[in-house]
Order: sequence, then structure tokens, then C-alpha cells
Amino acid sequence: MNNKVHVKTGDTVIILSGKERGKKGKVLAVSPKEGKVIVEGRNMVTKHVKPRKMGAPGGLVKAEGALYACKVQIVCPRCGKPTRVAHKLYEDGTKDRVCVKCGESL
Repeated sequence: MNNKVHVKTGDTVIILSGKERGKKGKVLAVSPKEGKVIVEGRNMVTKHVKPRKMGAPGGLVKAEGALYACKVQIVCPRCGKPTRVAHKLYEDGTKDRVCVKCGESL
């Protein structure tokens, strides 16, 4: 099974499907093993939290839920459009992620 994900922590992404479709956000965490990402302020879920220590608050807590990585697409910082990721090899052997539409480094 391939555990590669096309997004990295800190990328700005747009959500392609679901109730949050069309909204942008920053990637907080990536889980390649599950193929999921957590986007800042998107896909909010309610968790029931039990107080762990004396005096600690419990109750309902809002938190970001995980999305499948295939449901998000990177937004290019230069052209501002959702784009696929291409890879560019340089002569010195380094590899870089670039925008398919404008060629800008991501």
C-alpha cells in the first residue's frame, strides 16, 4: 500500500467535496498511514471530554476532524488557483514541488 500524501503540513488547501466544499484552510497535520489531513478551522466535530484531573473542565469540545487527503487540493500561492503538484529535478540533484498551472515553487 502506498503511504504517500501530496500535501504537507503548512500548505494552504481547498476542500473539494463534502459540506465544507470550496473553503480554504491551512494543513495542521498529515497522517500518511491513514491517508488523512487535518485542516485548520474546517470539518469541526464535537468531542465529549471527561475531566482527567481534579478541577479540570470536561464537557463538549469543538475540534477539527480529519479529512481524506484525496478530498483536498493545494492552492498555489502565486496564481491562487487549486492545482496538482508536479516535481521538478534540478541539476544539483535537488527535487522541488511546483504548480502545474504556473510553474511556481510550492
